[in-house]
Amino acid sequence: MSANSRMSVAVHVLTWLAFDRRGTDKEIGTSQRIATSVNTNPVVIRRALGELREAGLVSASRGRGGGWVLTREPDSITLRDVYLAVGGEQVFALHAASPDAECYVGYGIQAVLGRAYQDAEEALRCSLERTTIADVLSDTLAEFPGEVQVAGRAAPRPGAG
Repeated sequence: MSANSRMSVAVHVLTWLAFDRRGTDKEIGTSQRIATSVNTNPVVIRRALGELREAGLVSASRGRGGGWVLTREPDSITLRDVYLAVGGEQVFALHAASPDAECYVGYGIQAVLGRAYQDAEEALRCSLERTTIADVLSDTLAEFPGEVQVAGRAAPRPGAG
């Protein structure tokens, strides 16, 4: 089984837009520019941007110089907002087929697992609520080994004042 990467791509897109917004030239993000950072096809980015737009997290402008921008400040967009924007899918699923109701274990396993999974998913949502896109951007820039360039000049490292 593979993990769904839609959440990671959406967070990457929003973090990229938050970084882009820091520049003095205020270039507007295009799906091609963002796709380069994510190292994927622009179609994947356009799908993610569509979900994020439906959730009210980004907006687009058309025409020359058009592109995507955040609709809110990065410190007001939580990972929970992103999780809900990309569908907020269940982390765990129950059996594809109903277990044997005549079996001692099969009879009650889905109800028990359903409660446990619901608690785990609520804990996940609470955890995601505590991290913002601004936090992700700050932590991401701290990982970069060299100086971070914003609008052609070195930007202070996060936490460096």
